[in-house]
Amino acid sequence: MAEEFRRSHERTTQTEPVETAENYVVPGVNILETRDGYVLEAEMPGVNKDGLNVSVEDNVLTLTGRRSALPEASAVYRESEAGNYRRTFELDPSIDAGKISARIEQGVLSVTLPKAEKARARRIDVN
Repeated sequence: MAEEFRRSHERTTQTEPVETAENYVVPGVNILETRDGYVLEAEMPGVNKDGLNVSVEDNVLTLTGRRSALPEASAVYRESEAGNYRRTFELDPSIDAGKISARIEQGVLSVTLPKAEKARARRIDVN
């Protein structure tokens, strides 16, 4: 599974094509494996629940975050990149796409990717 994410990352490190008329910042992510699945953490400072879209289509997970703009404010000094966020990942078939959940807290998006029942390890009793 981690290899799938690495390969997916290699395909998504560029900004969106010029045809979209909007450039995106690729958020940094951490991917953690748990007993029941994976947790993907994406850093999206300035994004709240209203500006977030998490979707799965054709086995591709897409994360899109729109920063909240400050009305009538201009940057005096900036160390973070301006722009909205977008990142895609090809999901491994072992992920149960119907049970994916997400939450955002303090600019960190956490996406829970549960393993399908058939992909989970189970103990077999020996008689």
